[in-house]
Amino acid sequence: MTRNVLFVCLGNICRSPLAEGIFKDLIGNAGLAPQFKVDSAGTGPWHVGNPPDQRSIEIAFRHGIDISAQRARKVRKSDFETFDAILAMDGNNLKTLATMSGRPSAEIRLLLNTPPMDVPDPFFGGPEGFEDVFSLIRSGCVEFLDSIV
Repeated sequence: MTRNVLFVCLGNICRSPLAEGIFKDLIGNAGLAPQFKVDSAGTGPWHVGNPPDQRSIEIAFRHGIDISAQRARKVRKSDFETFDAILAMDGNNLKTLATMSGRPSAEIRLLLNTPPMDVPDPFFGGPEGFEDVFSLIRSGCVEFLDSIV
């Protein structure tokens, strides 16, 4: 059985592309990649078709992960039926997903289950914020993967 996982942030250029890349790396290293379909999306349309923020690309690359080929997209209504798990980066995106979803078959929740709960948006900050976000997302992805395998 294939497990379909969608990571969601606001614009799909900083946090959710990192989450997609990190999760793909984790399942690849564990030999689980064939069992998953992994994607990312944003709740807003501002960056549709654009690559991830250069700072996200750089921090991922420093950790041996290439996310440069990803392109931003907006969450679609069909995502709520296609994906088994939709993991939001923060409470605001979780609320937006809840209003968009209707009666989804997907589990919709925050990526992080422990404080700080929200993965902060590093967009307006410096490079150090991207390293902090990478660490938070990696921890959340490890915990999520451990909970489903």
